[in-house]
Amino acid sequence: MNANFIRHSWPLIALLPLGSHAASSSVQEDTVVVTQSDRATADTGSSYQPHKSVTGTRTEARLLDVPQAINVVPPQVLRDQAARTLDEALYSISGITQANTLGGTQDAVIKRGFGDNRDGSLFRDGIRSIQARNFTPTSERVEVLKGPASMLYGMGEPGGVINIISKKPELVQKTHIEGWQSSFNGGGGQVDVTGPLGDNGLAYRMLVDHDETDYWRNFGRKRQTTVAPSVMWYGDDTTVRLAYEHQEYLTPFDRGTIINPNTGKPVNTPRDRRFDEHYNATRGDQDTVTLQMERTLNDRWKSNLAYSYARNRYSDNQARATKFNAATGILTRQPDATADVRSQAQIVQLTLNGDVDWGRINHQLLFGVDYEADRTFRGDMIRGTATSGFNIYNPVYGTLPASTTVSAKDSDQRENIDSTGFFVQDTLRLNDRWQLLGGLRYDSFDVMAGKGRPFVANTDGSYHRLVPRTGVIYSLTPNSSLYASYSESFKPNSSIATQIGALPPELGHSYEMGTKIDLPDRITANLALFDIVKRNVMVDETIGNETVTRTSGKVRSQGIELDMAGKLTDSLSLIGSYAFTDARVVVESTDVV
Repeated sequence: MNANFIRHSWPLIALLPLGSHAASSSVQEDTVVVTQSDRATADTGSSYQPHKSVTGTRTEARLLDVPQAINVVPPQVLRDQAARTLDEALYSISGITQANTLGGTQDAVIKRGFGDNRDGSLFRDGIRSIQARNFTPTSERVEVLKGPASMLYGMGEPGGVINIISKKPELVQKTHIEGWQSSFNGGGGQVDVTGPLGDNGLAYRMLVDHDETDYWRNFGRKRQTTVAPSVMWYGDDTTVRLAYEHQEYLTPFDRGTIINPNTGKPVNTPRDRRFDEHYNATRGDQDTVTLQMERTLNDRWKSNLAYSYARNRYSDNQARATKFNAATGILTRQPDATADVRSQAQIVQLTLNGDVDWGRINHQLLFGVDYEADRTFRGDMIRGTATSGFNIYNPVYGTLPASTTVSAKDSDQRENIDSTGFFVQDTLRLNDRWQLLGGLRYDSFDVMAGKGRPFVANTDGSYHRLVPRTGVIYSLTPNSSLYASYSESFKPNSSIATQIGALPPELGHSYEMGTKIDLPDRITANLALFDIVKRNVMVDETIGNETVTRTSGKVRSQGIELDMAGKLTDSLSLIGSYAFTDARVVVESTDVV
């Protein structure tokens, strides 16, 4: 494998009048919003400036008190940008780019040069998500923890994690009704109602959302329906939240454009031209049930218990490009499909937070245990015959019928991952200036993957791993700090398609240093420099007619990031970022473990 070099460098800044509602440039033309409340209340979600996060320490903490870069996209930013997808929600965050979305059917995010679809880096309310689309109408804000986060959250990429925080039931009666019309022949609407159930601290929330439009290319239809009821009890020392979300979706399976092999650039065709067929689409539904309980034990200790069950099932069809003749413009396509895909996950988390003074030193303590069981099954893998004759410059659609031929050797794909983790973290407040952070996780996980009729297990292994996290914070002033940190990550290697036995897991480590400021009622900013190394990266190579899976050795990503958000004046808000990322393969040896 040849070493590759990737460089991302872009400035992004947005200046918006405070409280404005900026519609998406090409999707939403007209929007009507009706909001009702039983009394006037302060809009606590109207600010661009974040001060705290729950993702960096698994409990609410000031951004200044976490020795890693954390970015928060507040509710007001999401409203002003009219974000409907995760890509749109993360548009203003540094070091974030889109990964392989499987033809637009999956969330896929690269963080600091690392990431892919289904890489385990997406969380909802602090719980790992297996869903195809995670930014739904129930999303209230988005938090991004940069760098390795395995000590807190278990297996994952070293680039970071993305945590999507949901809207909660409220004890104040509110009704939000919204409708929109699209320039792409369609539109949608949303009803969001919340309020108290009696006077005993019980609240409800009911959200229903539907969006349906034509696809932005020359054919295709998009449809998404969400129904999400939830209840929450606010007791004197206990809160309990039970939430359910059901979503049905139809998404075009669009593999994008064609690269000219002679120039290395996209072919010269209209940007809205598709090269597949009208049956290219993914249809499915997903469900999530979440139970969360927080109990204050006394003025020093509190505990959190969370359980989540998630399920996603879908089928897809595609006419897949396999070969392109640049001289003639003829594209060879193959009709493929996947029927009866089912993913499910059950997750249990228990944490205990303490605020303890030992001598002159304050300790912010975190103890936790979590268990995850992930199951993925892909039933019929349908494979057609590659057929040429499609001219990309003069396309004629409808000439390639969908295939119905099931490939027995590729069907019944399974991947099972079970993991159990125990972790502890201590943040020591030495004095008004210095803080030290140290944490350690022990994780045990089992991986099994394979395919075929009869079934053949190509991956079967068990692993154990200790993962540390350390950091130091120096407060320059009450509103600014310097920090440095070291953290590690791990992720099990598995292959459904090829025999790998038990390859060692991917391992990552990161050094980071930076500075943060949080000017009251003005600007929050973070400047970070990082150096991340990932080892044991699994790659597939074709040798003759055989596909061989091995590890590529070592991949390194270095860069600098600047993020800022807040307001310049009482009527002008700002959110912006700049990032430079240099990611490359530095060692190709298979002996790196």
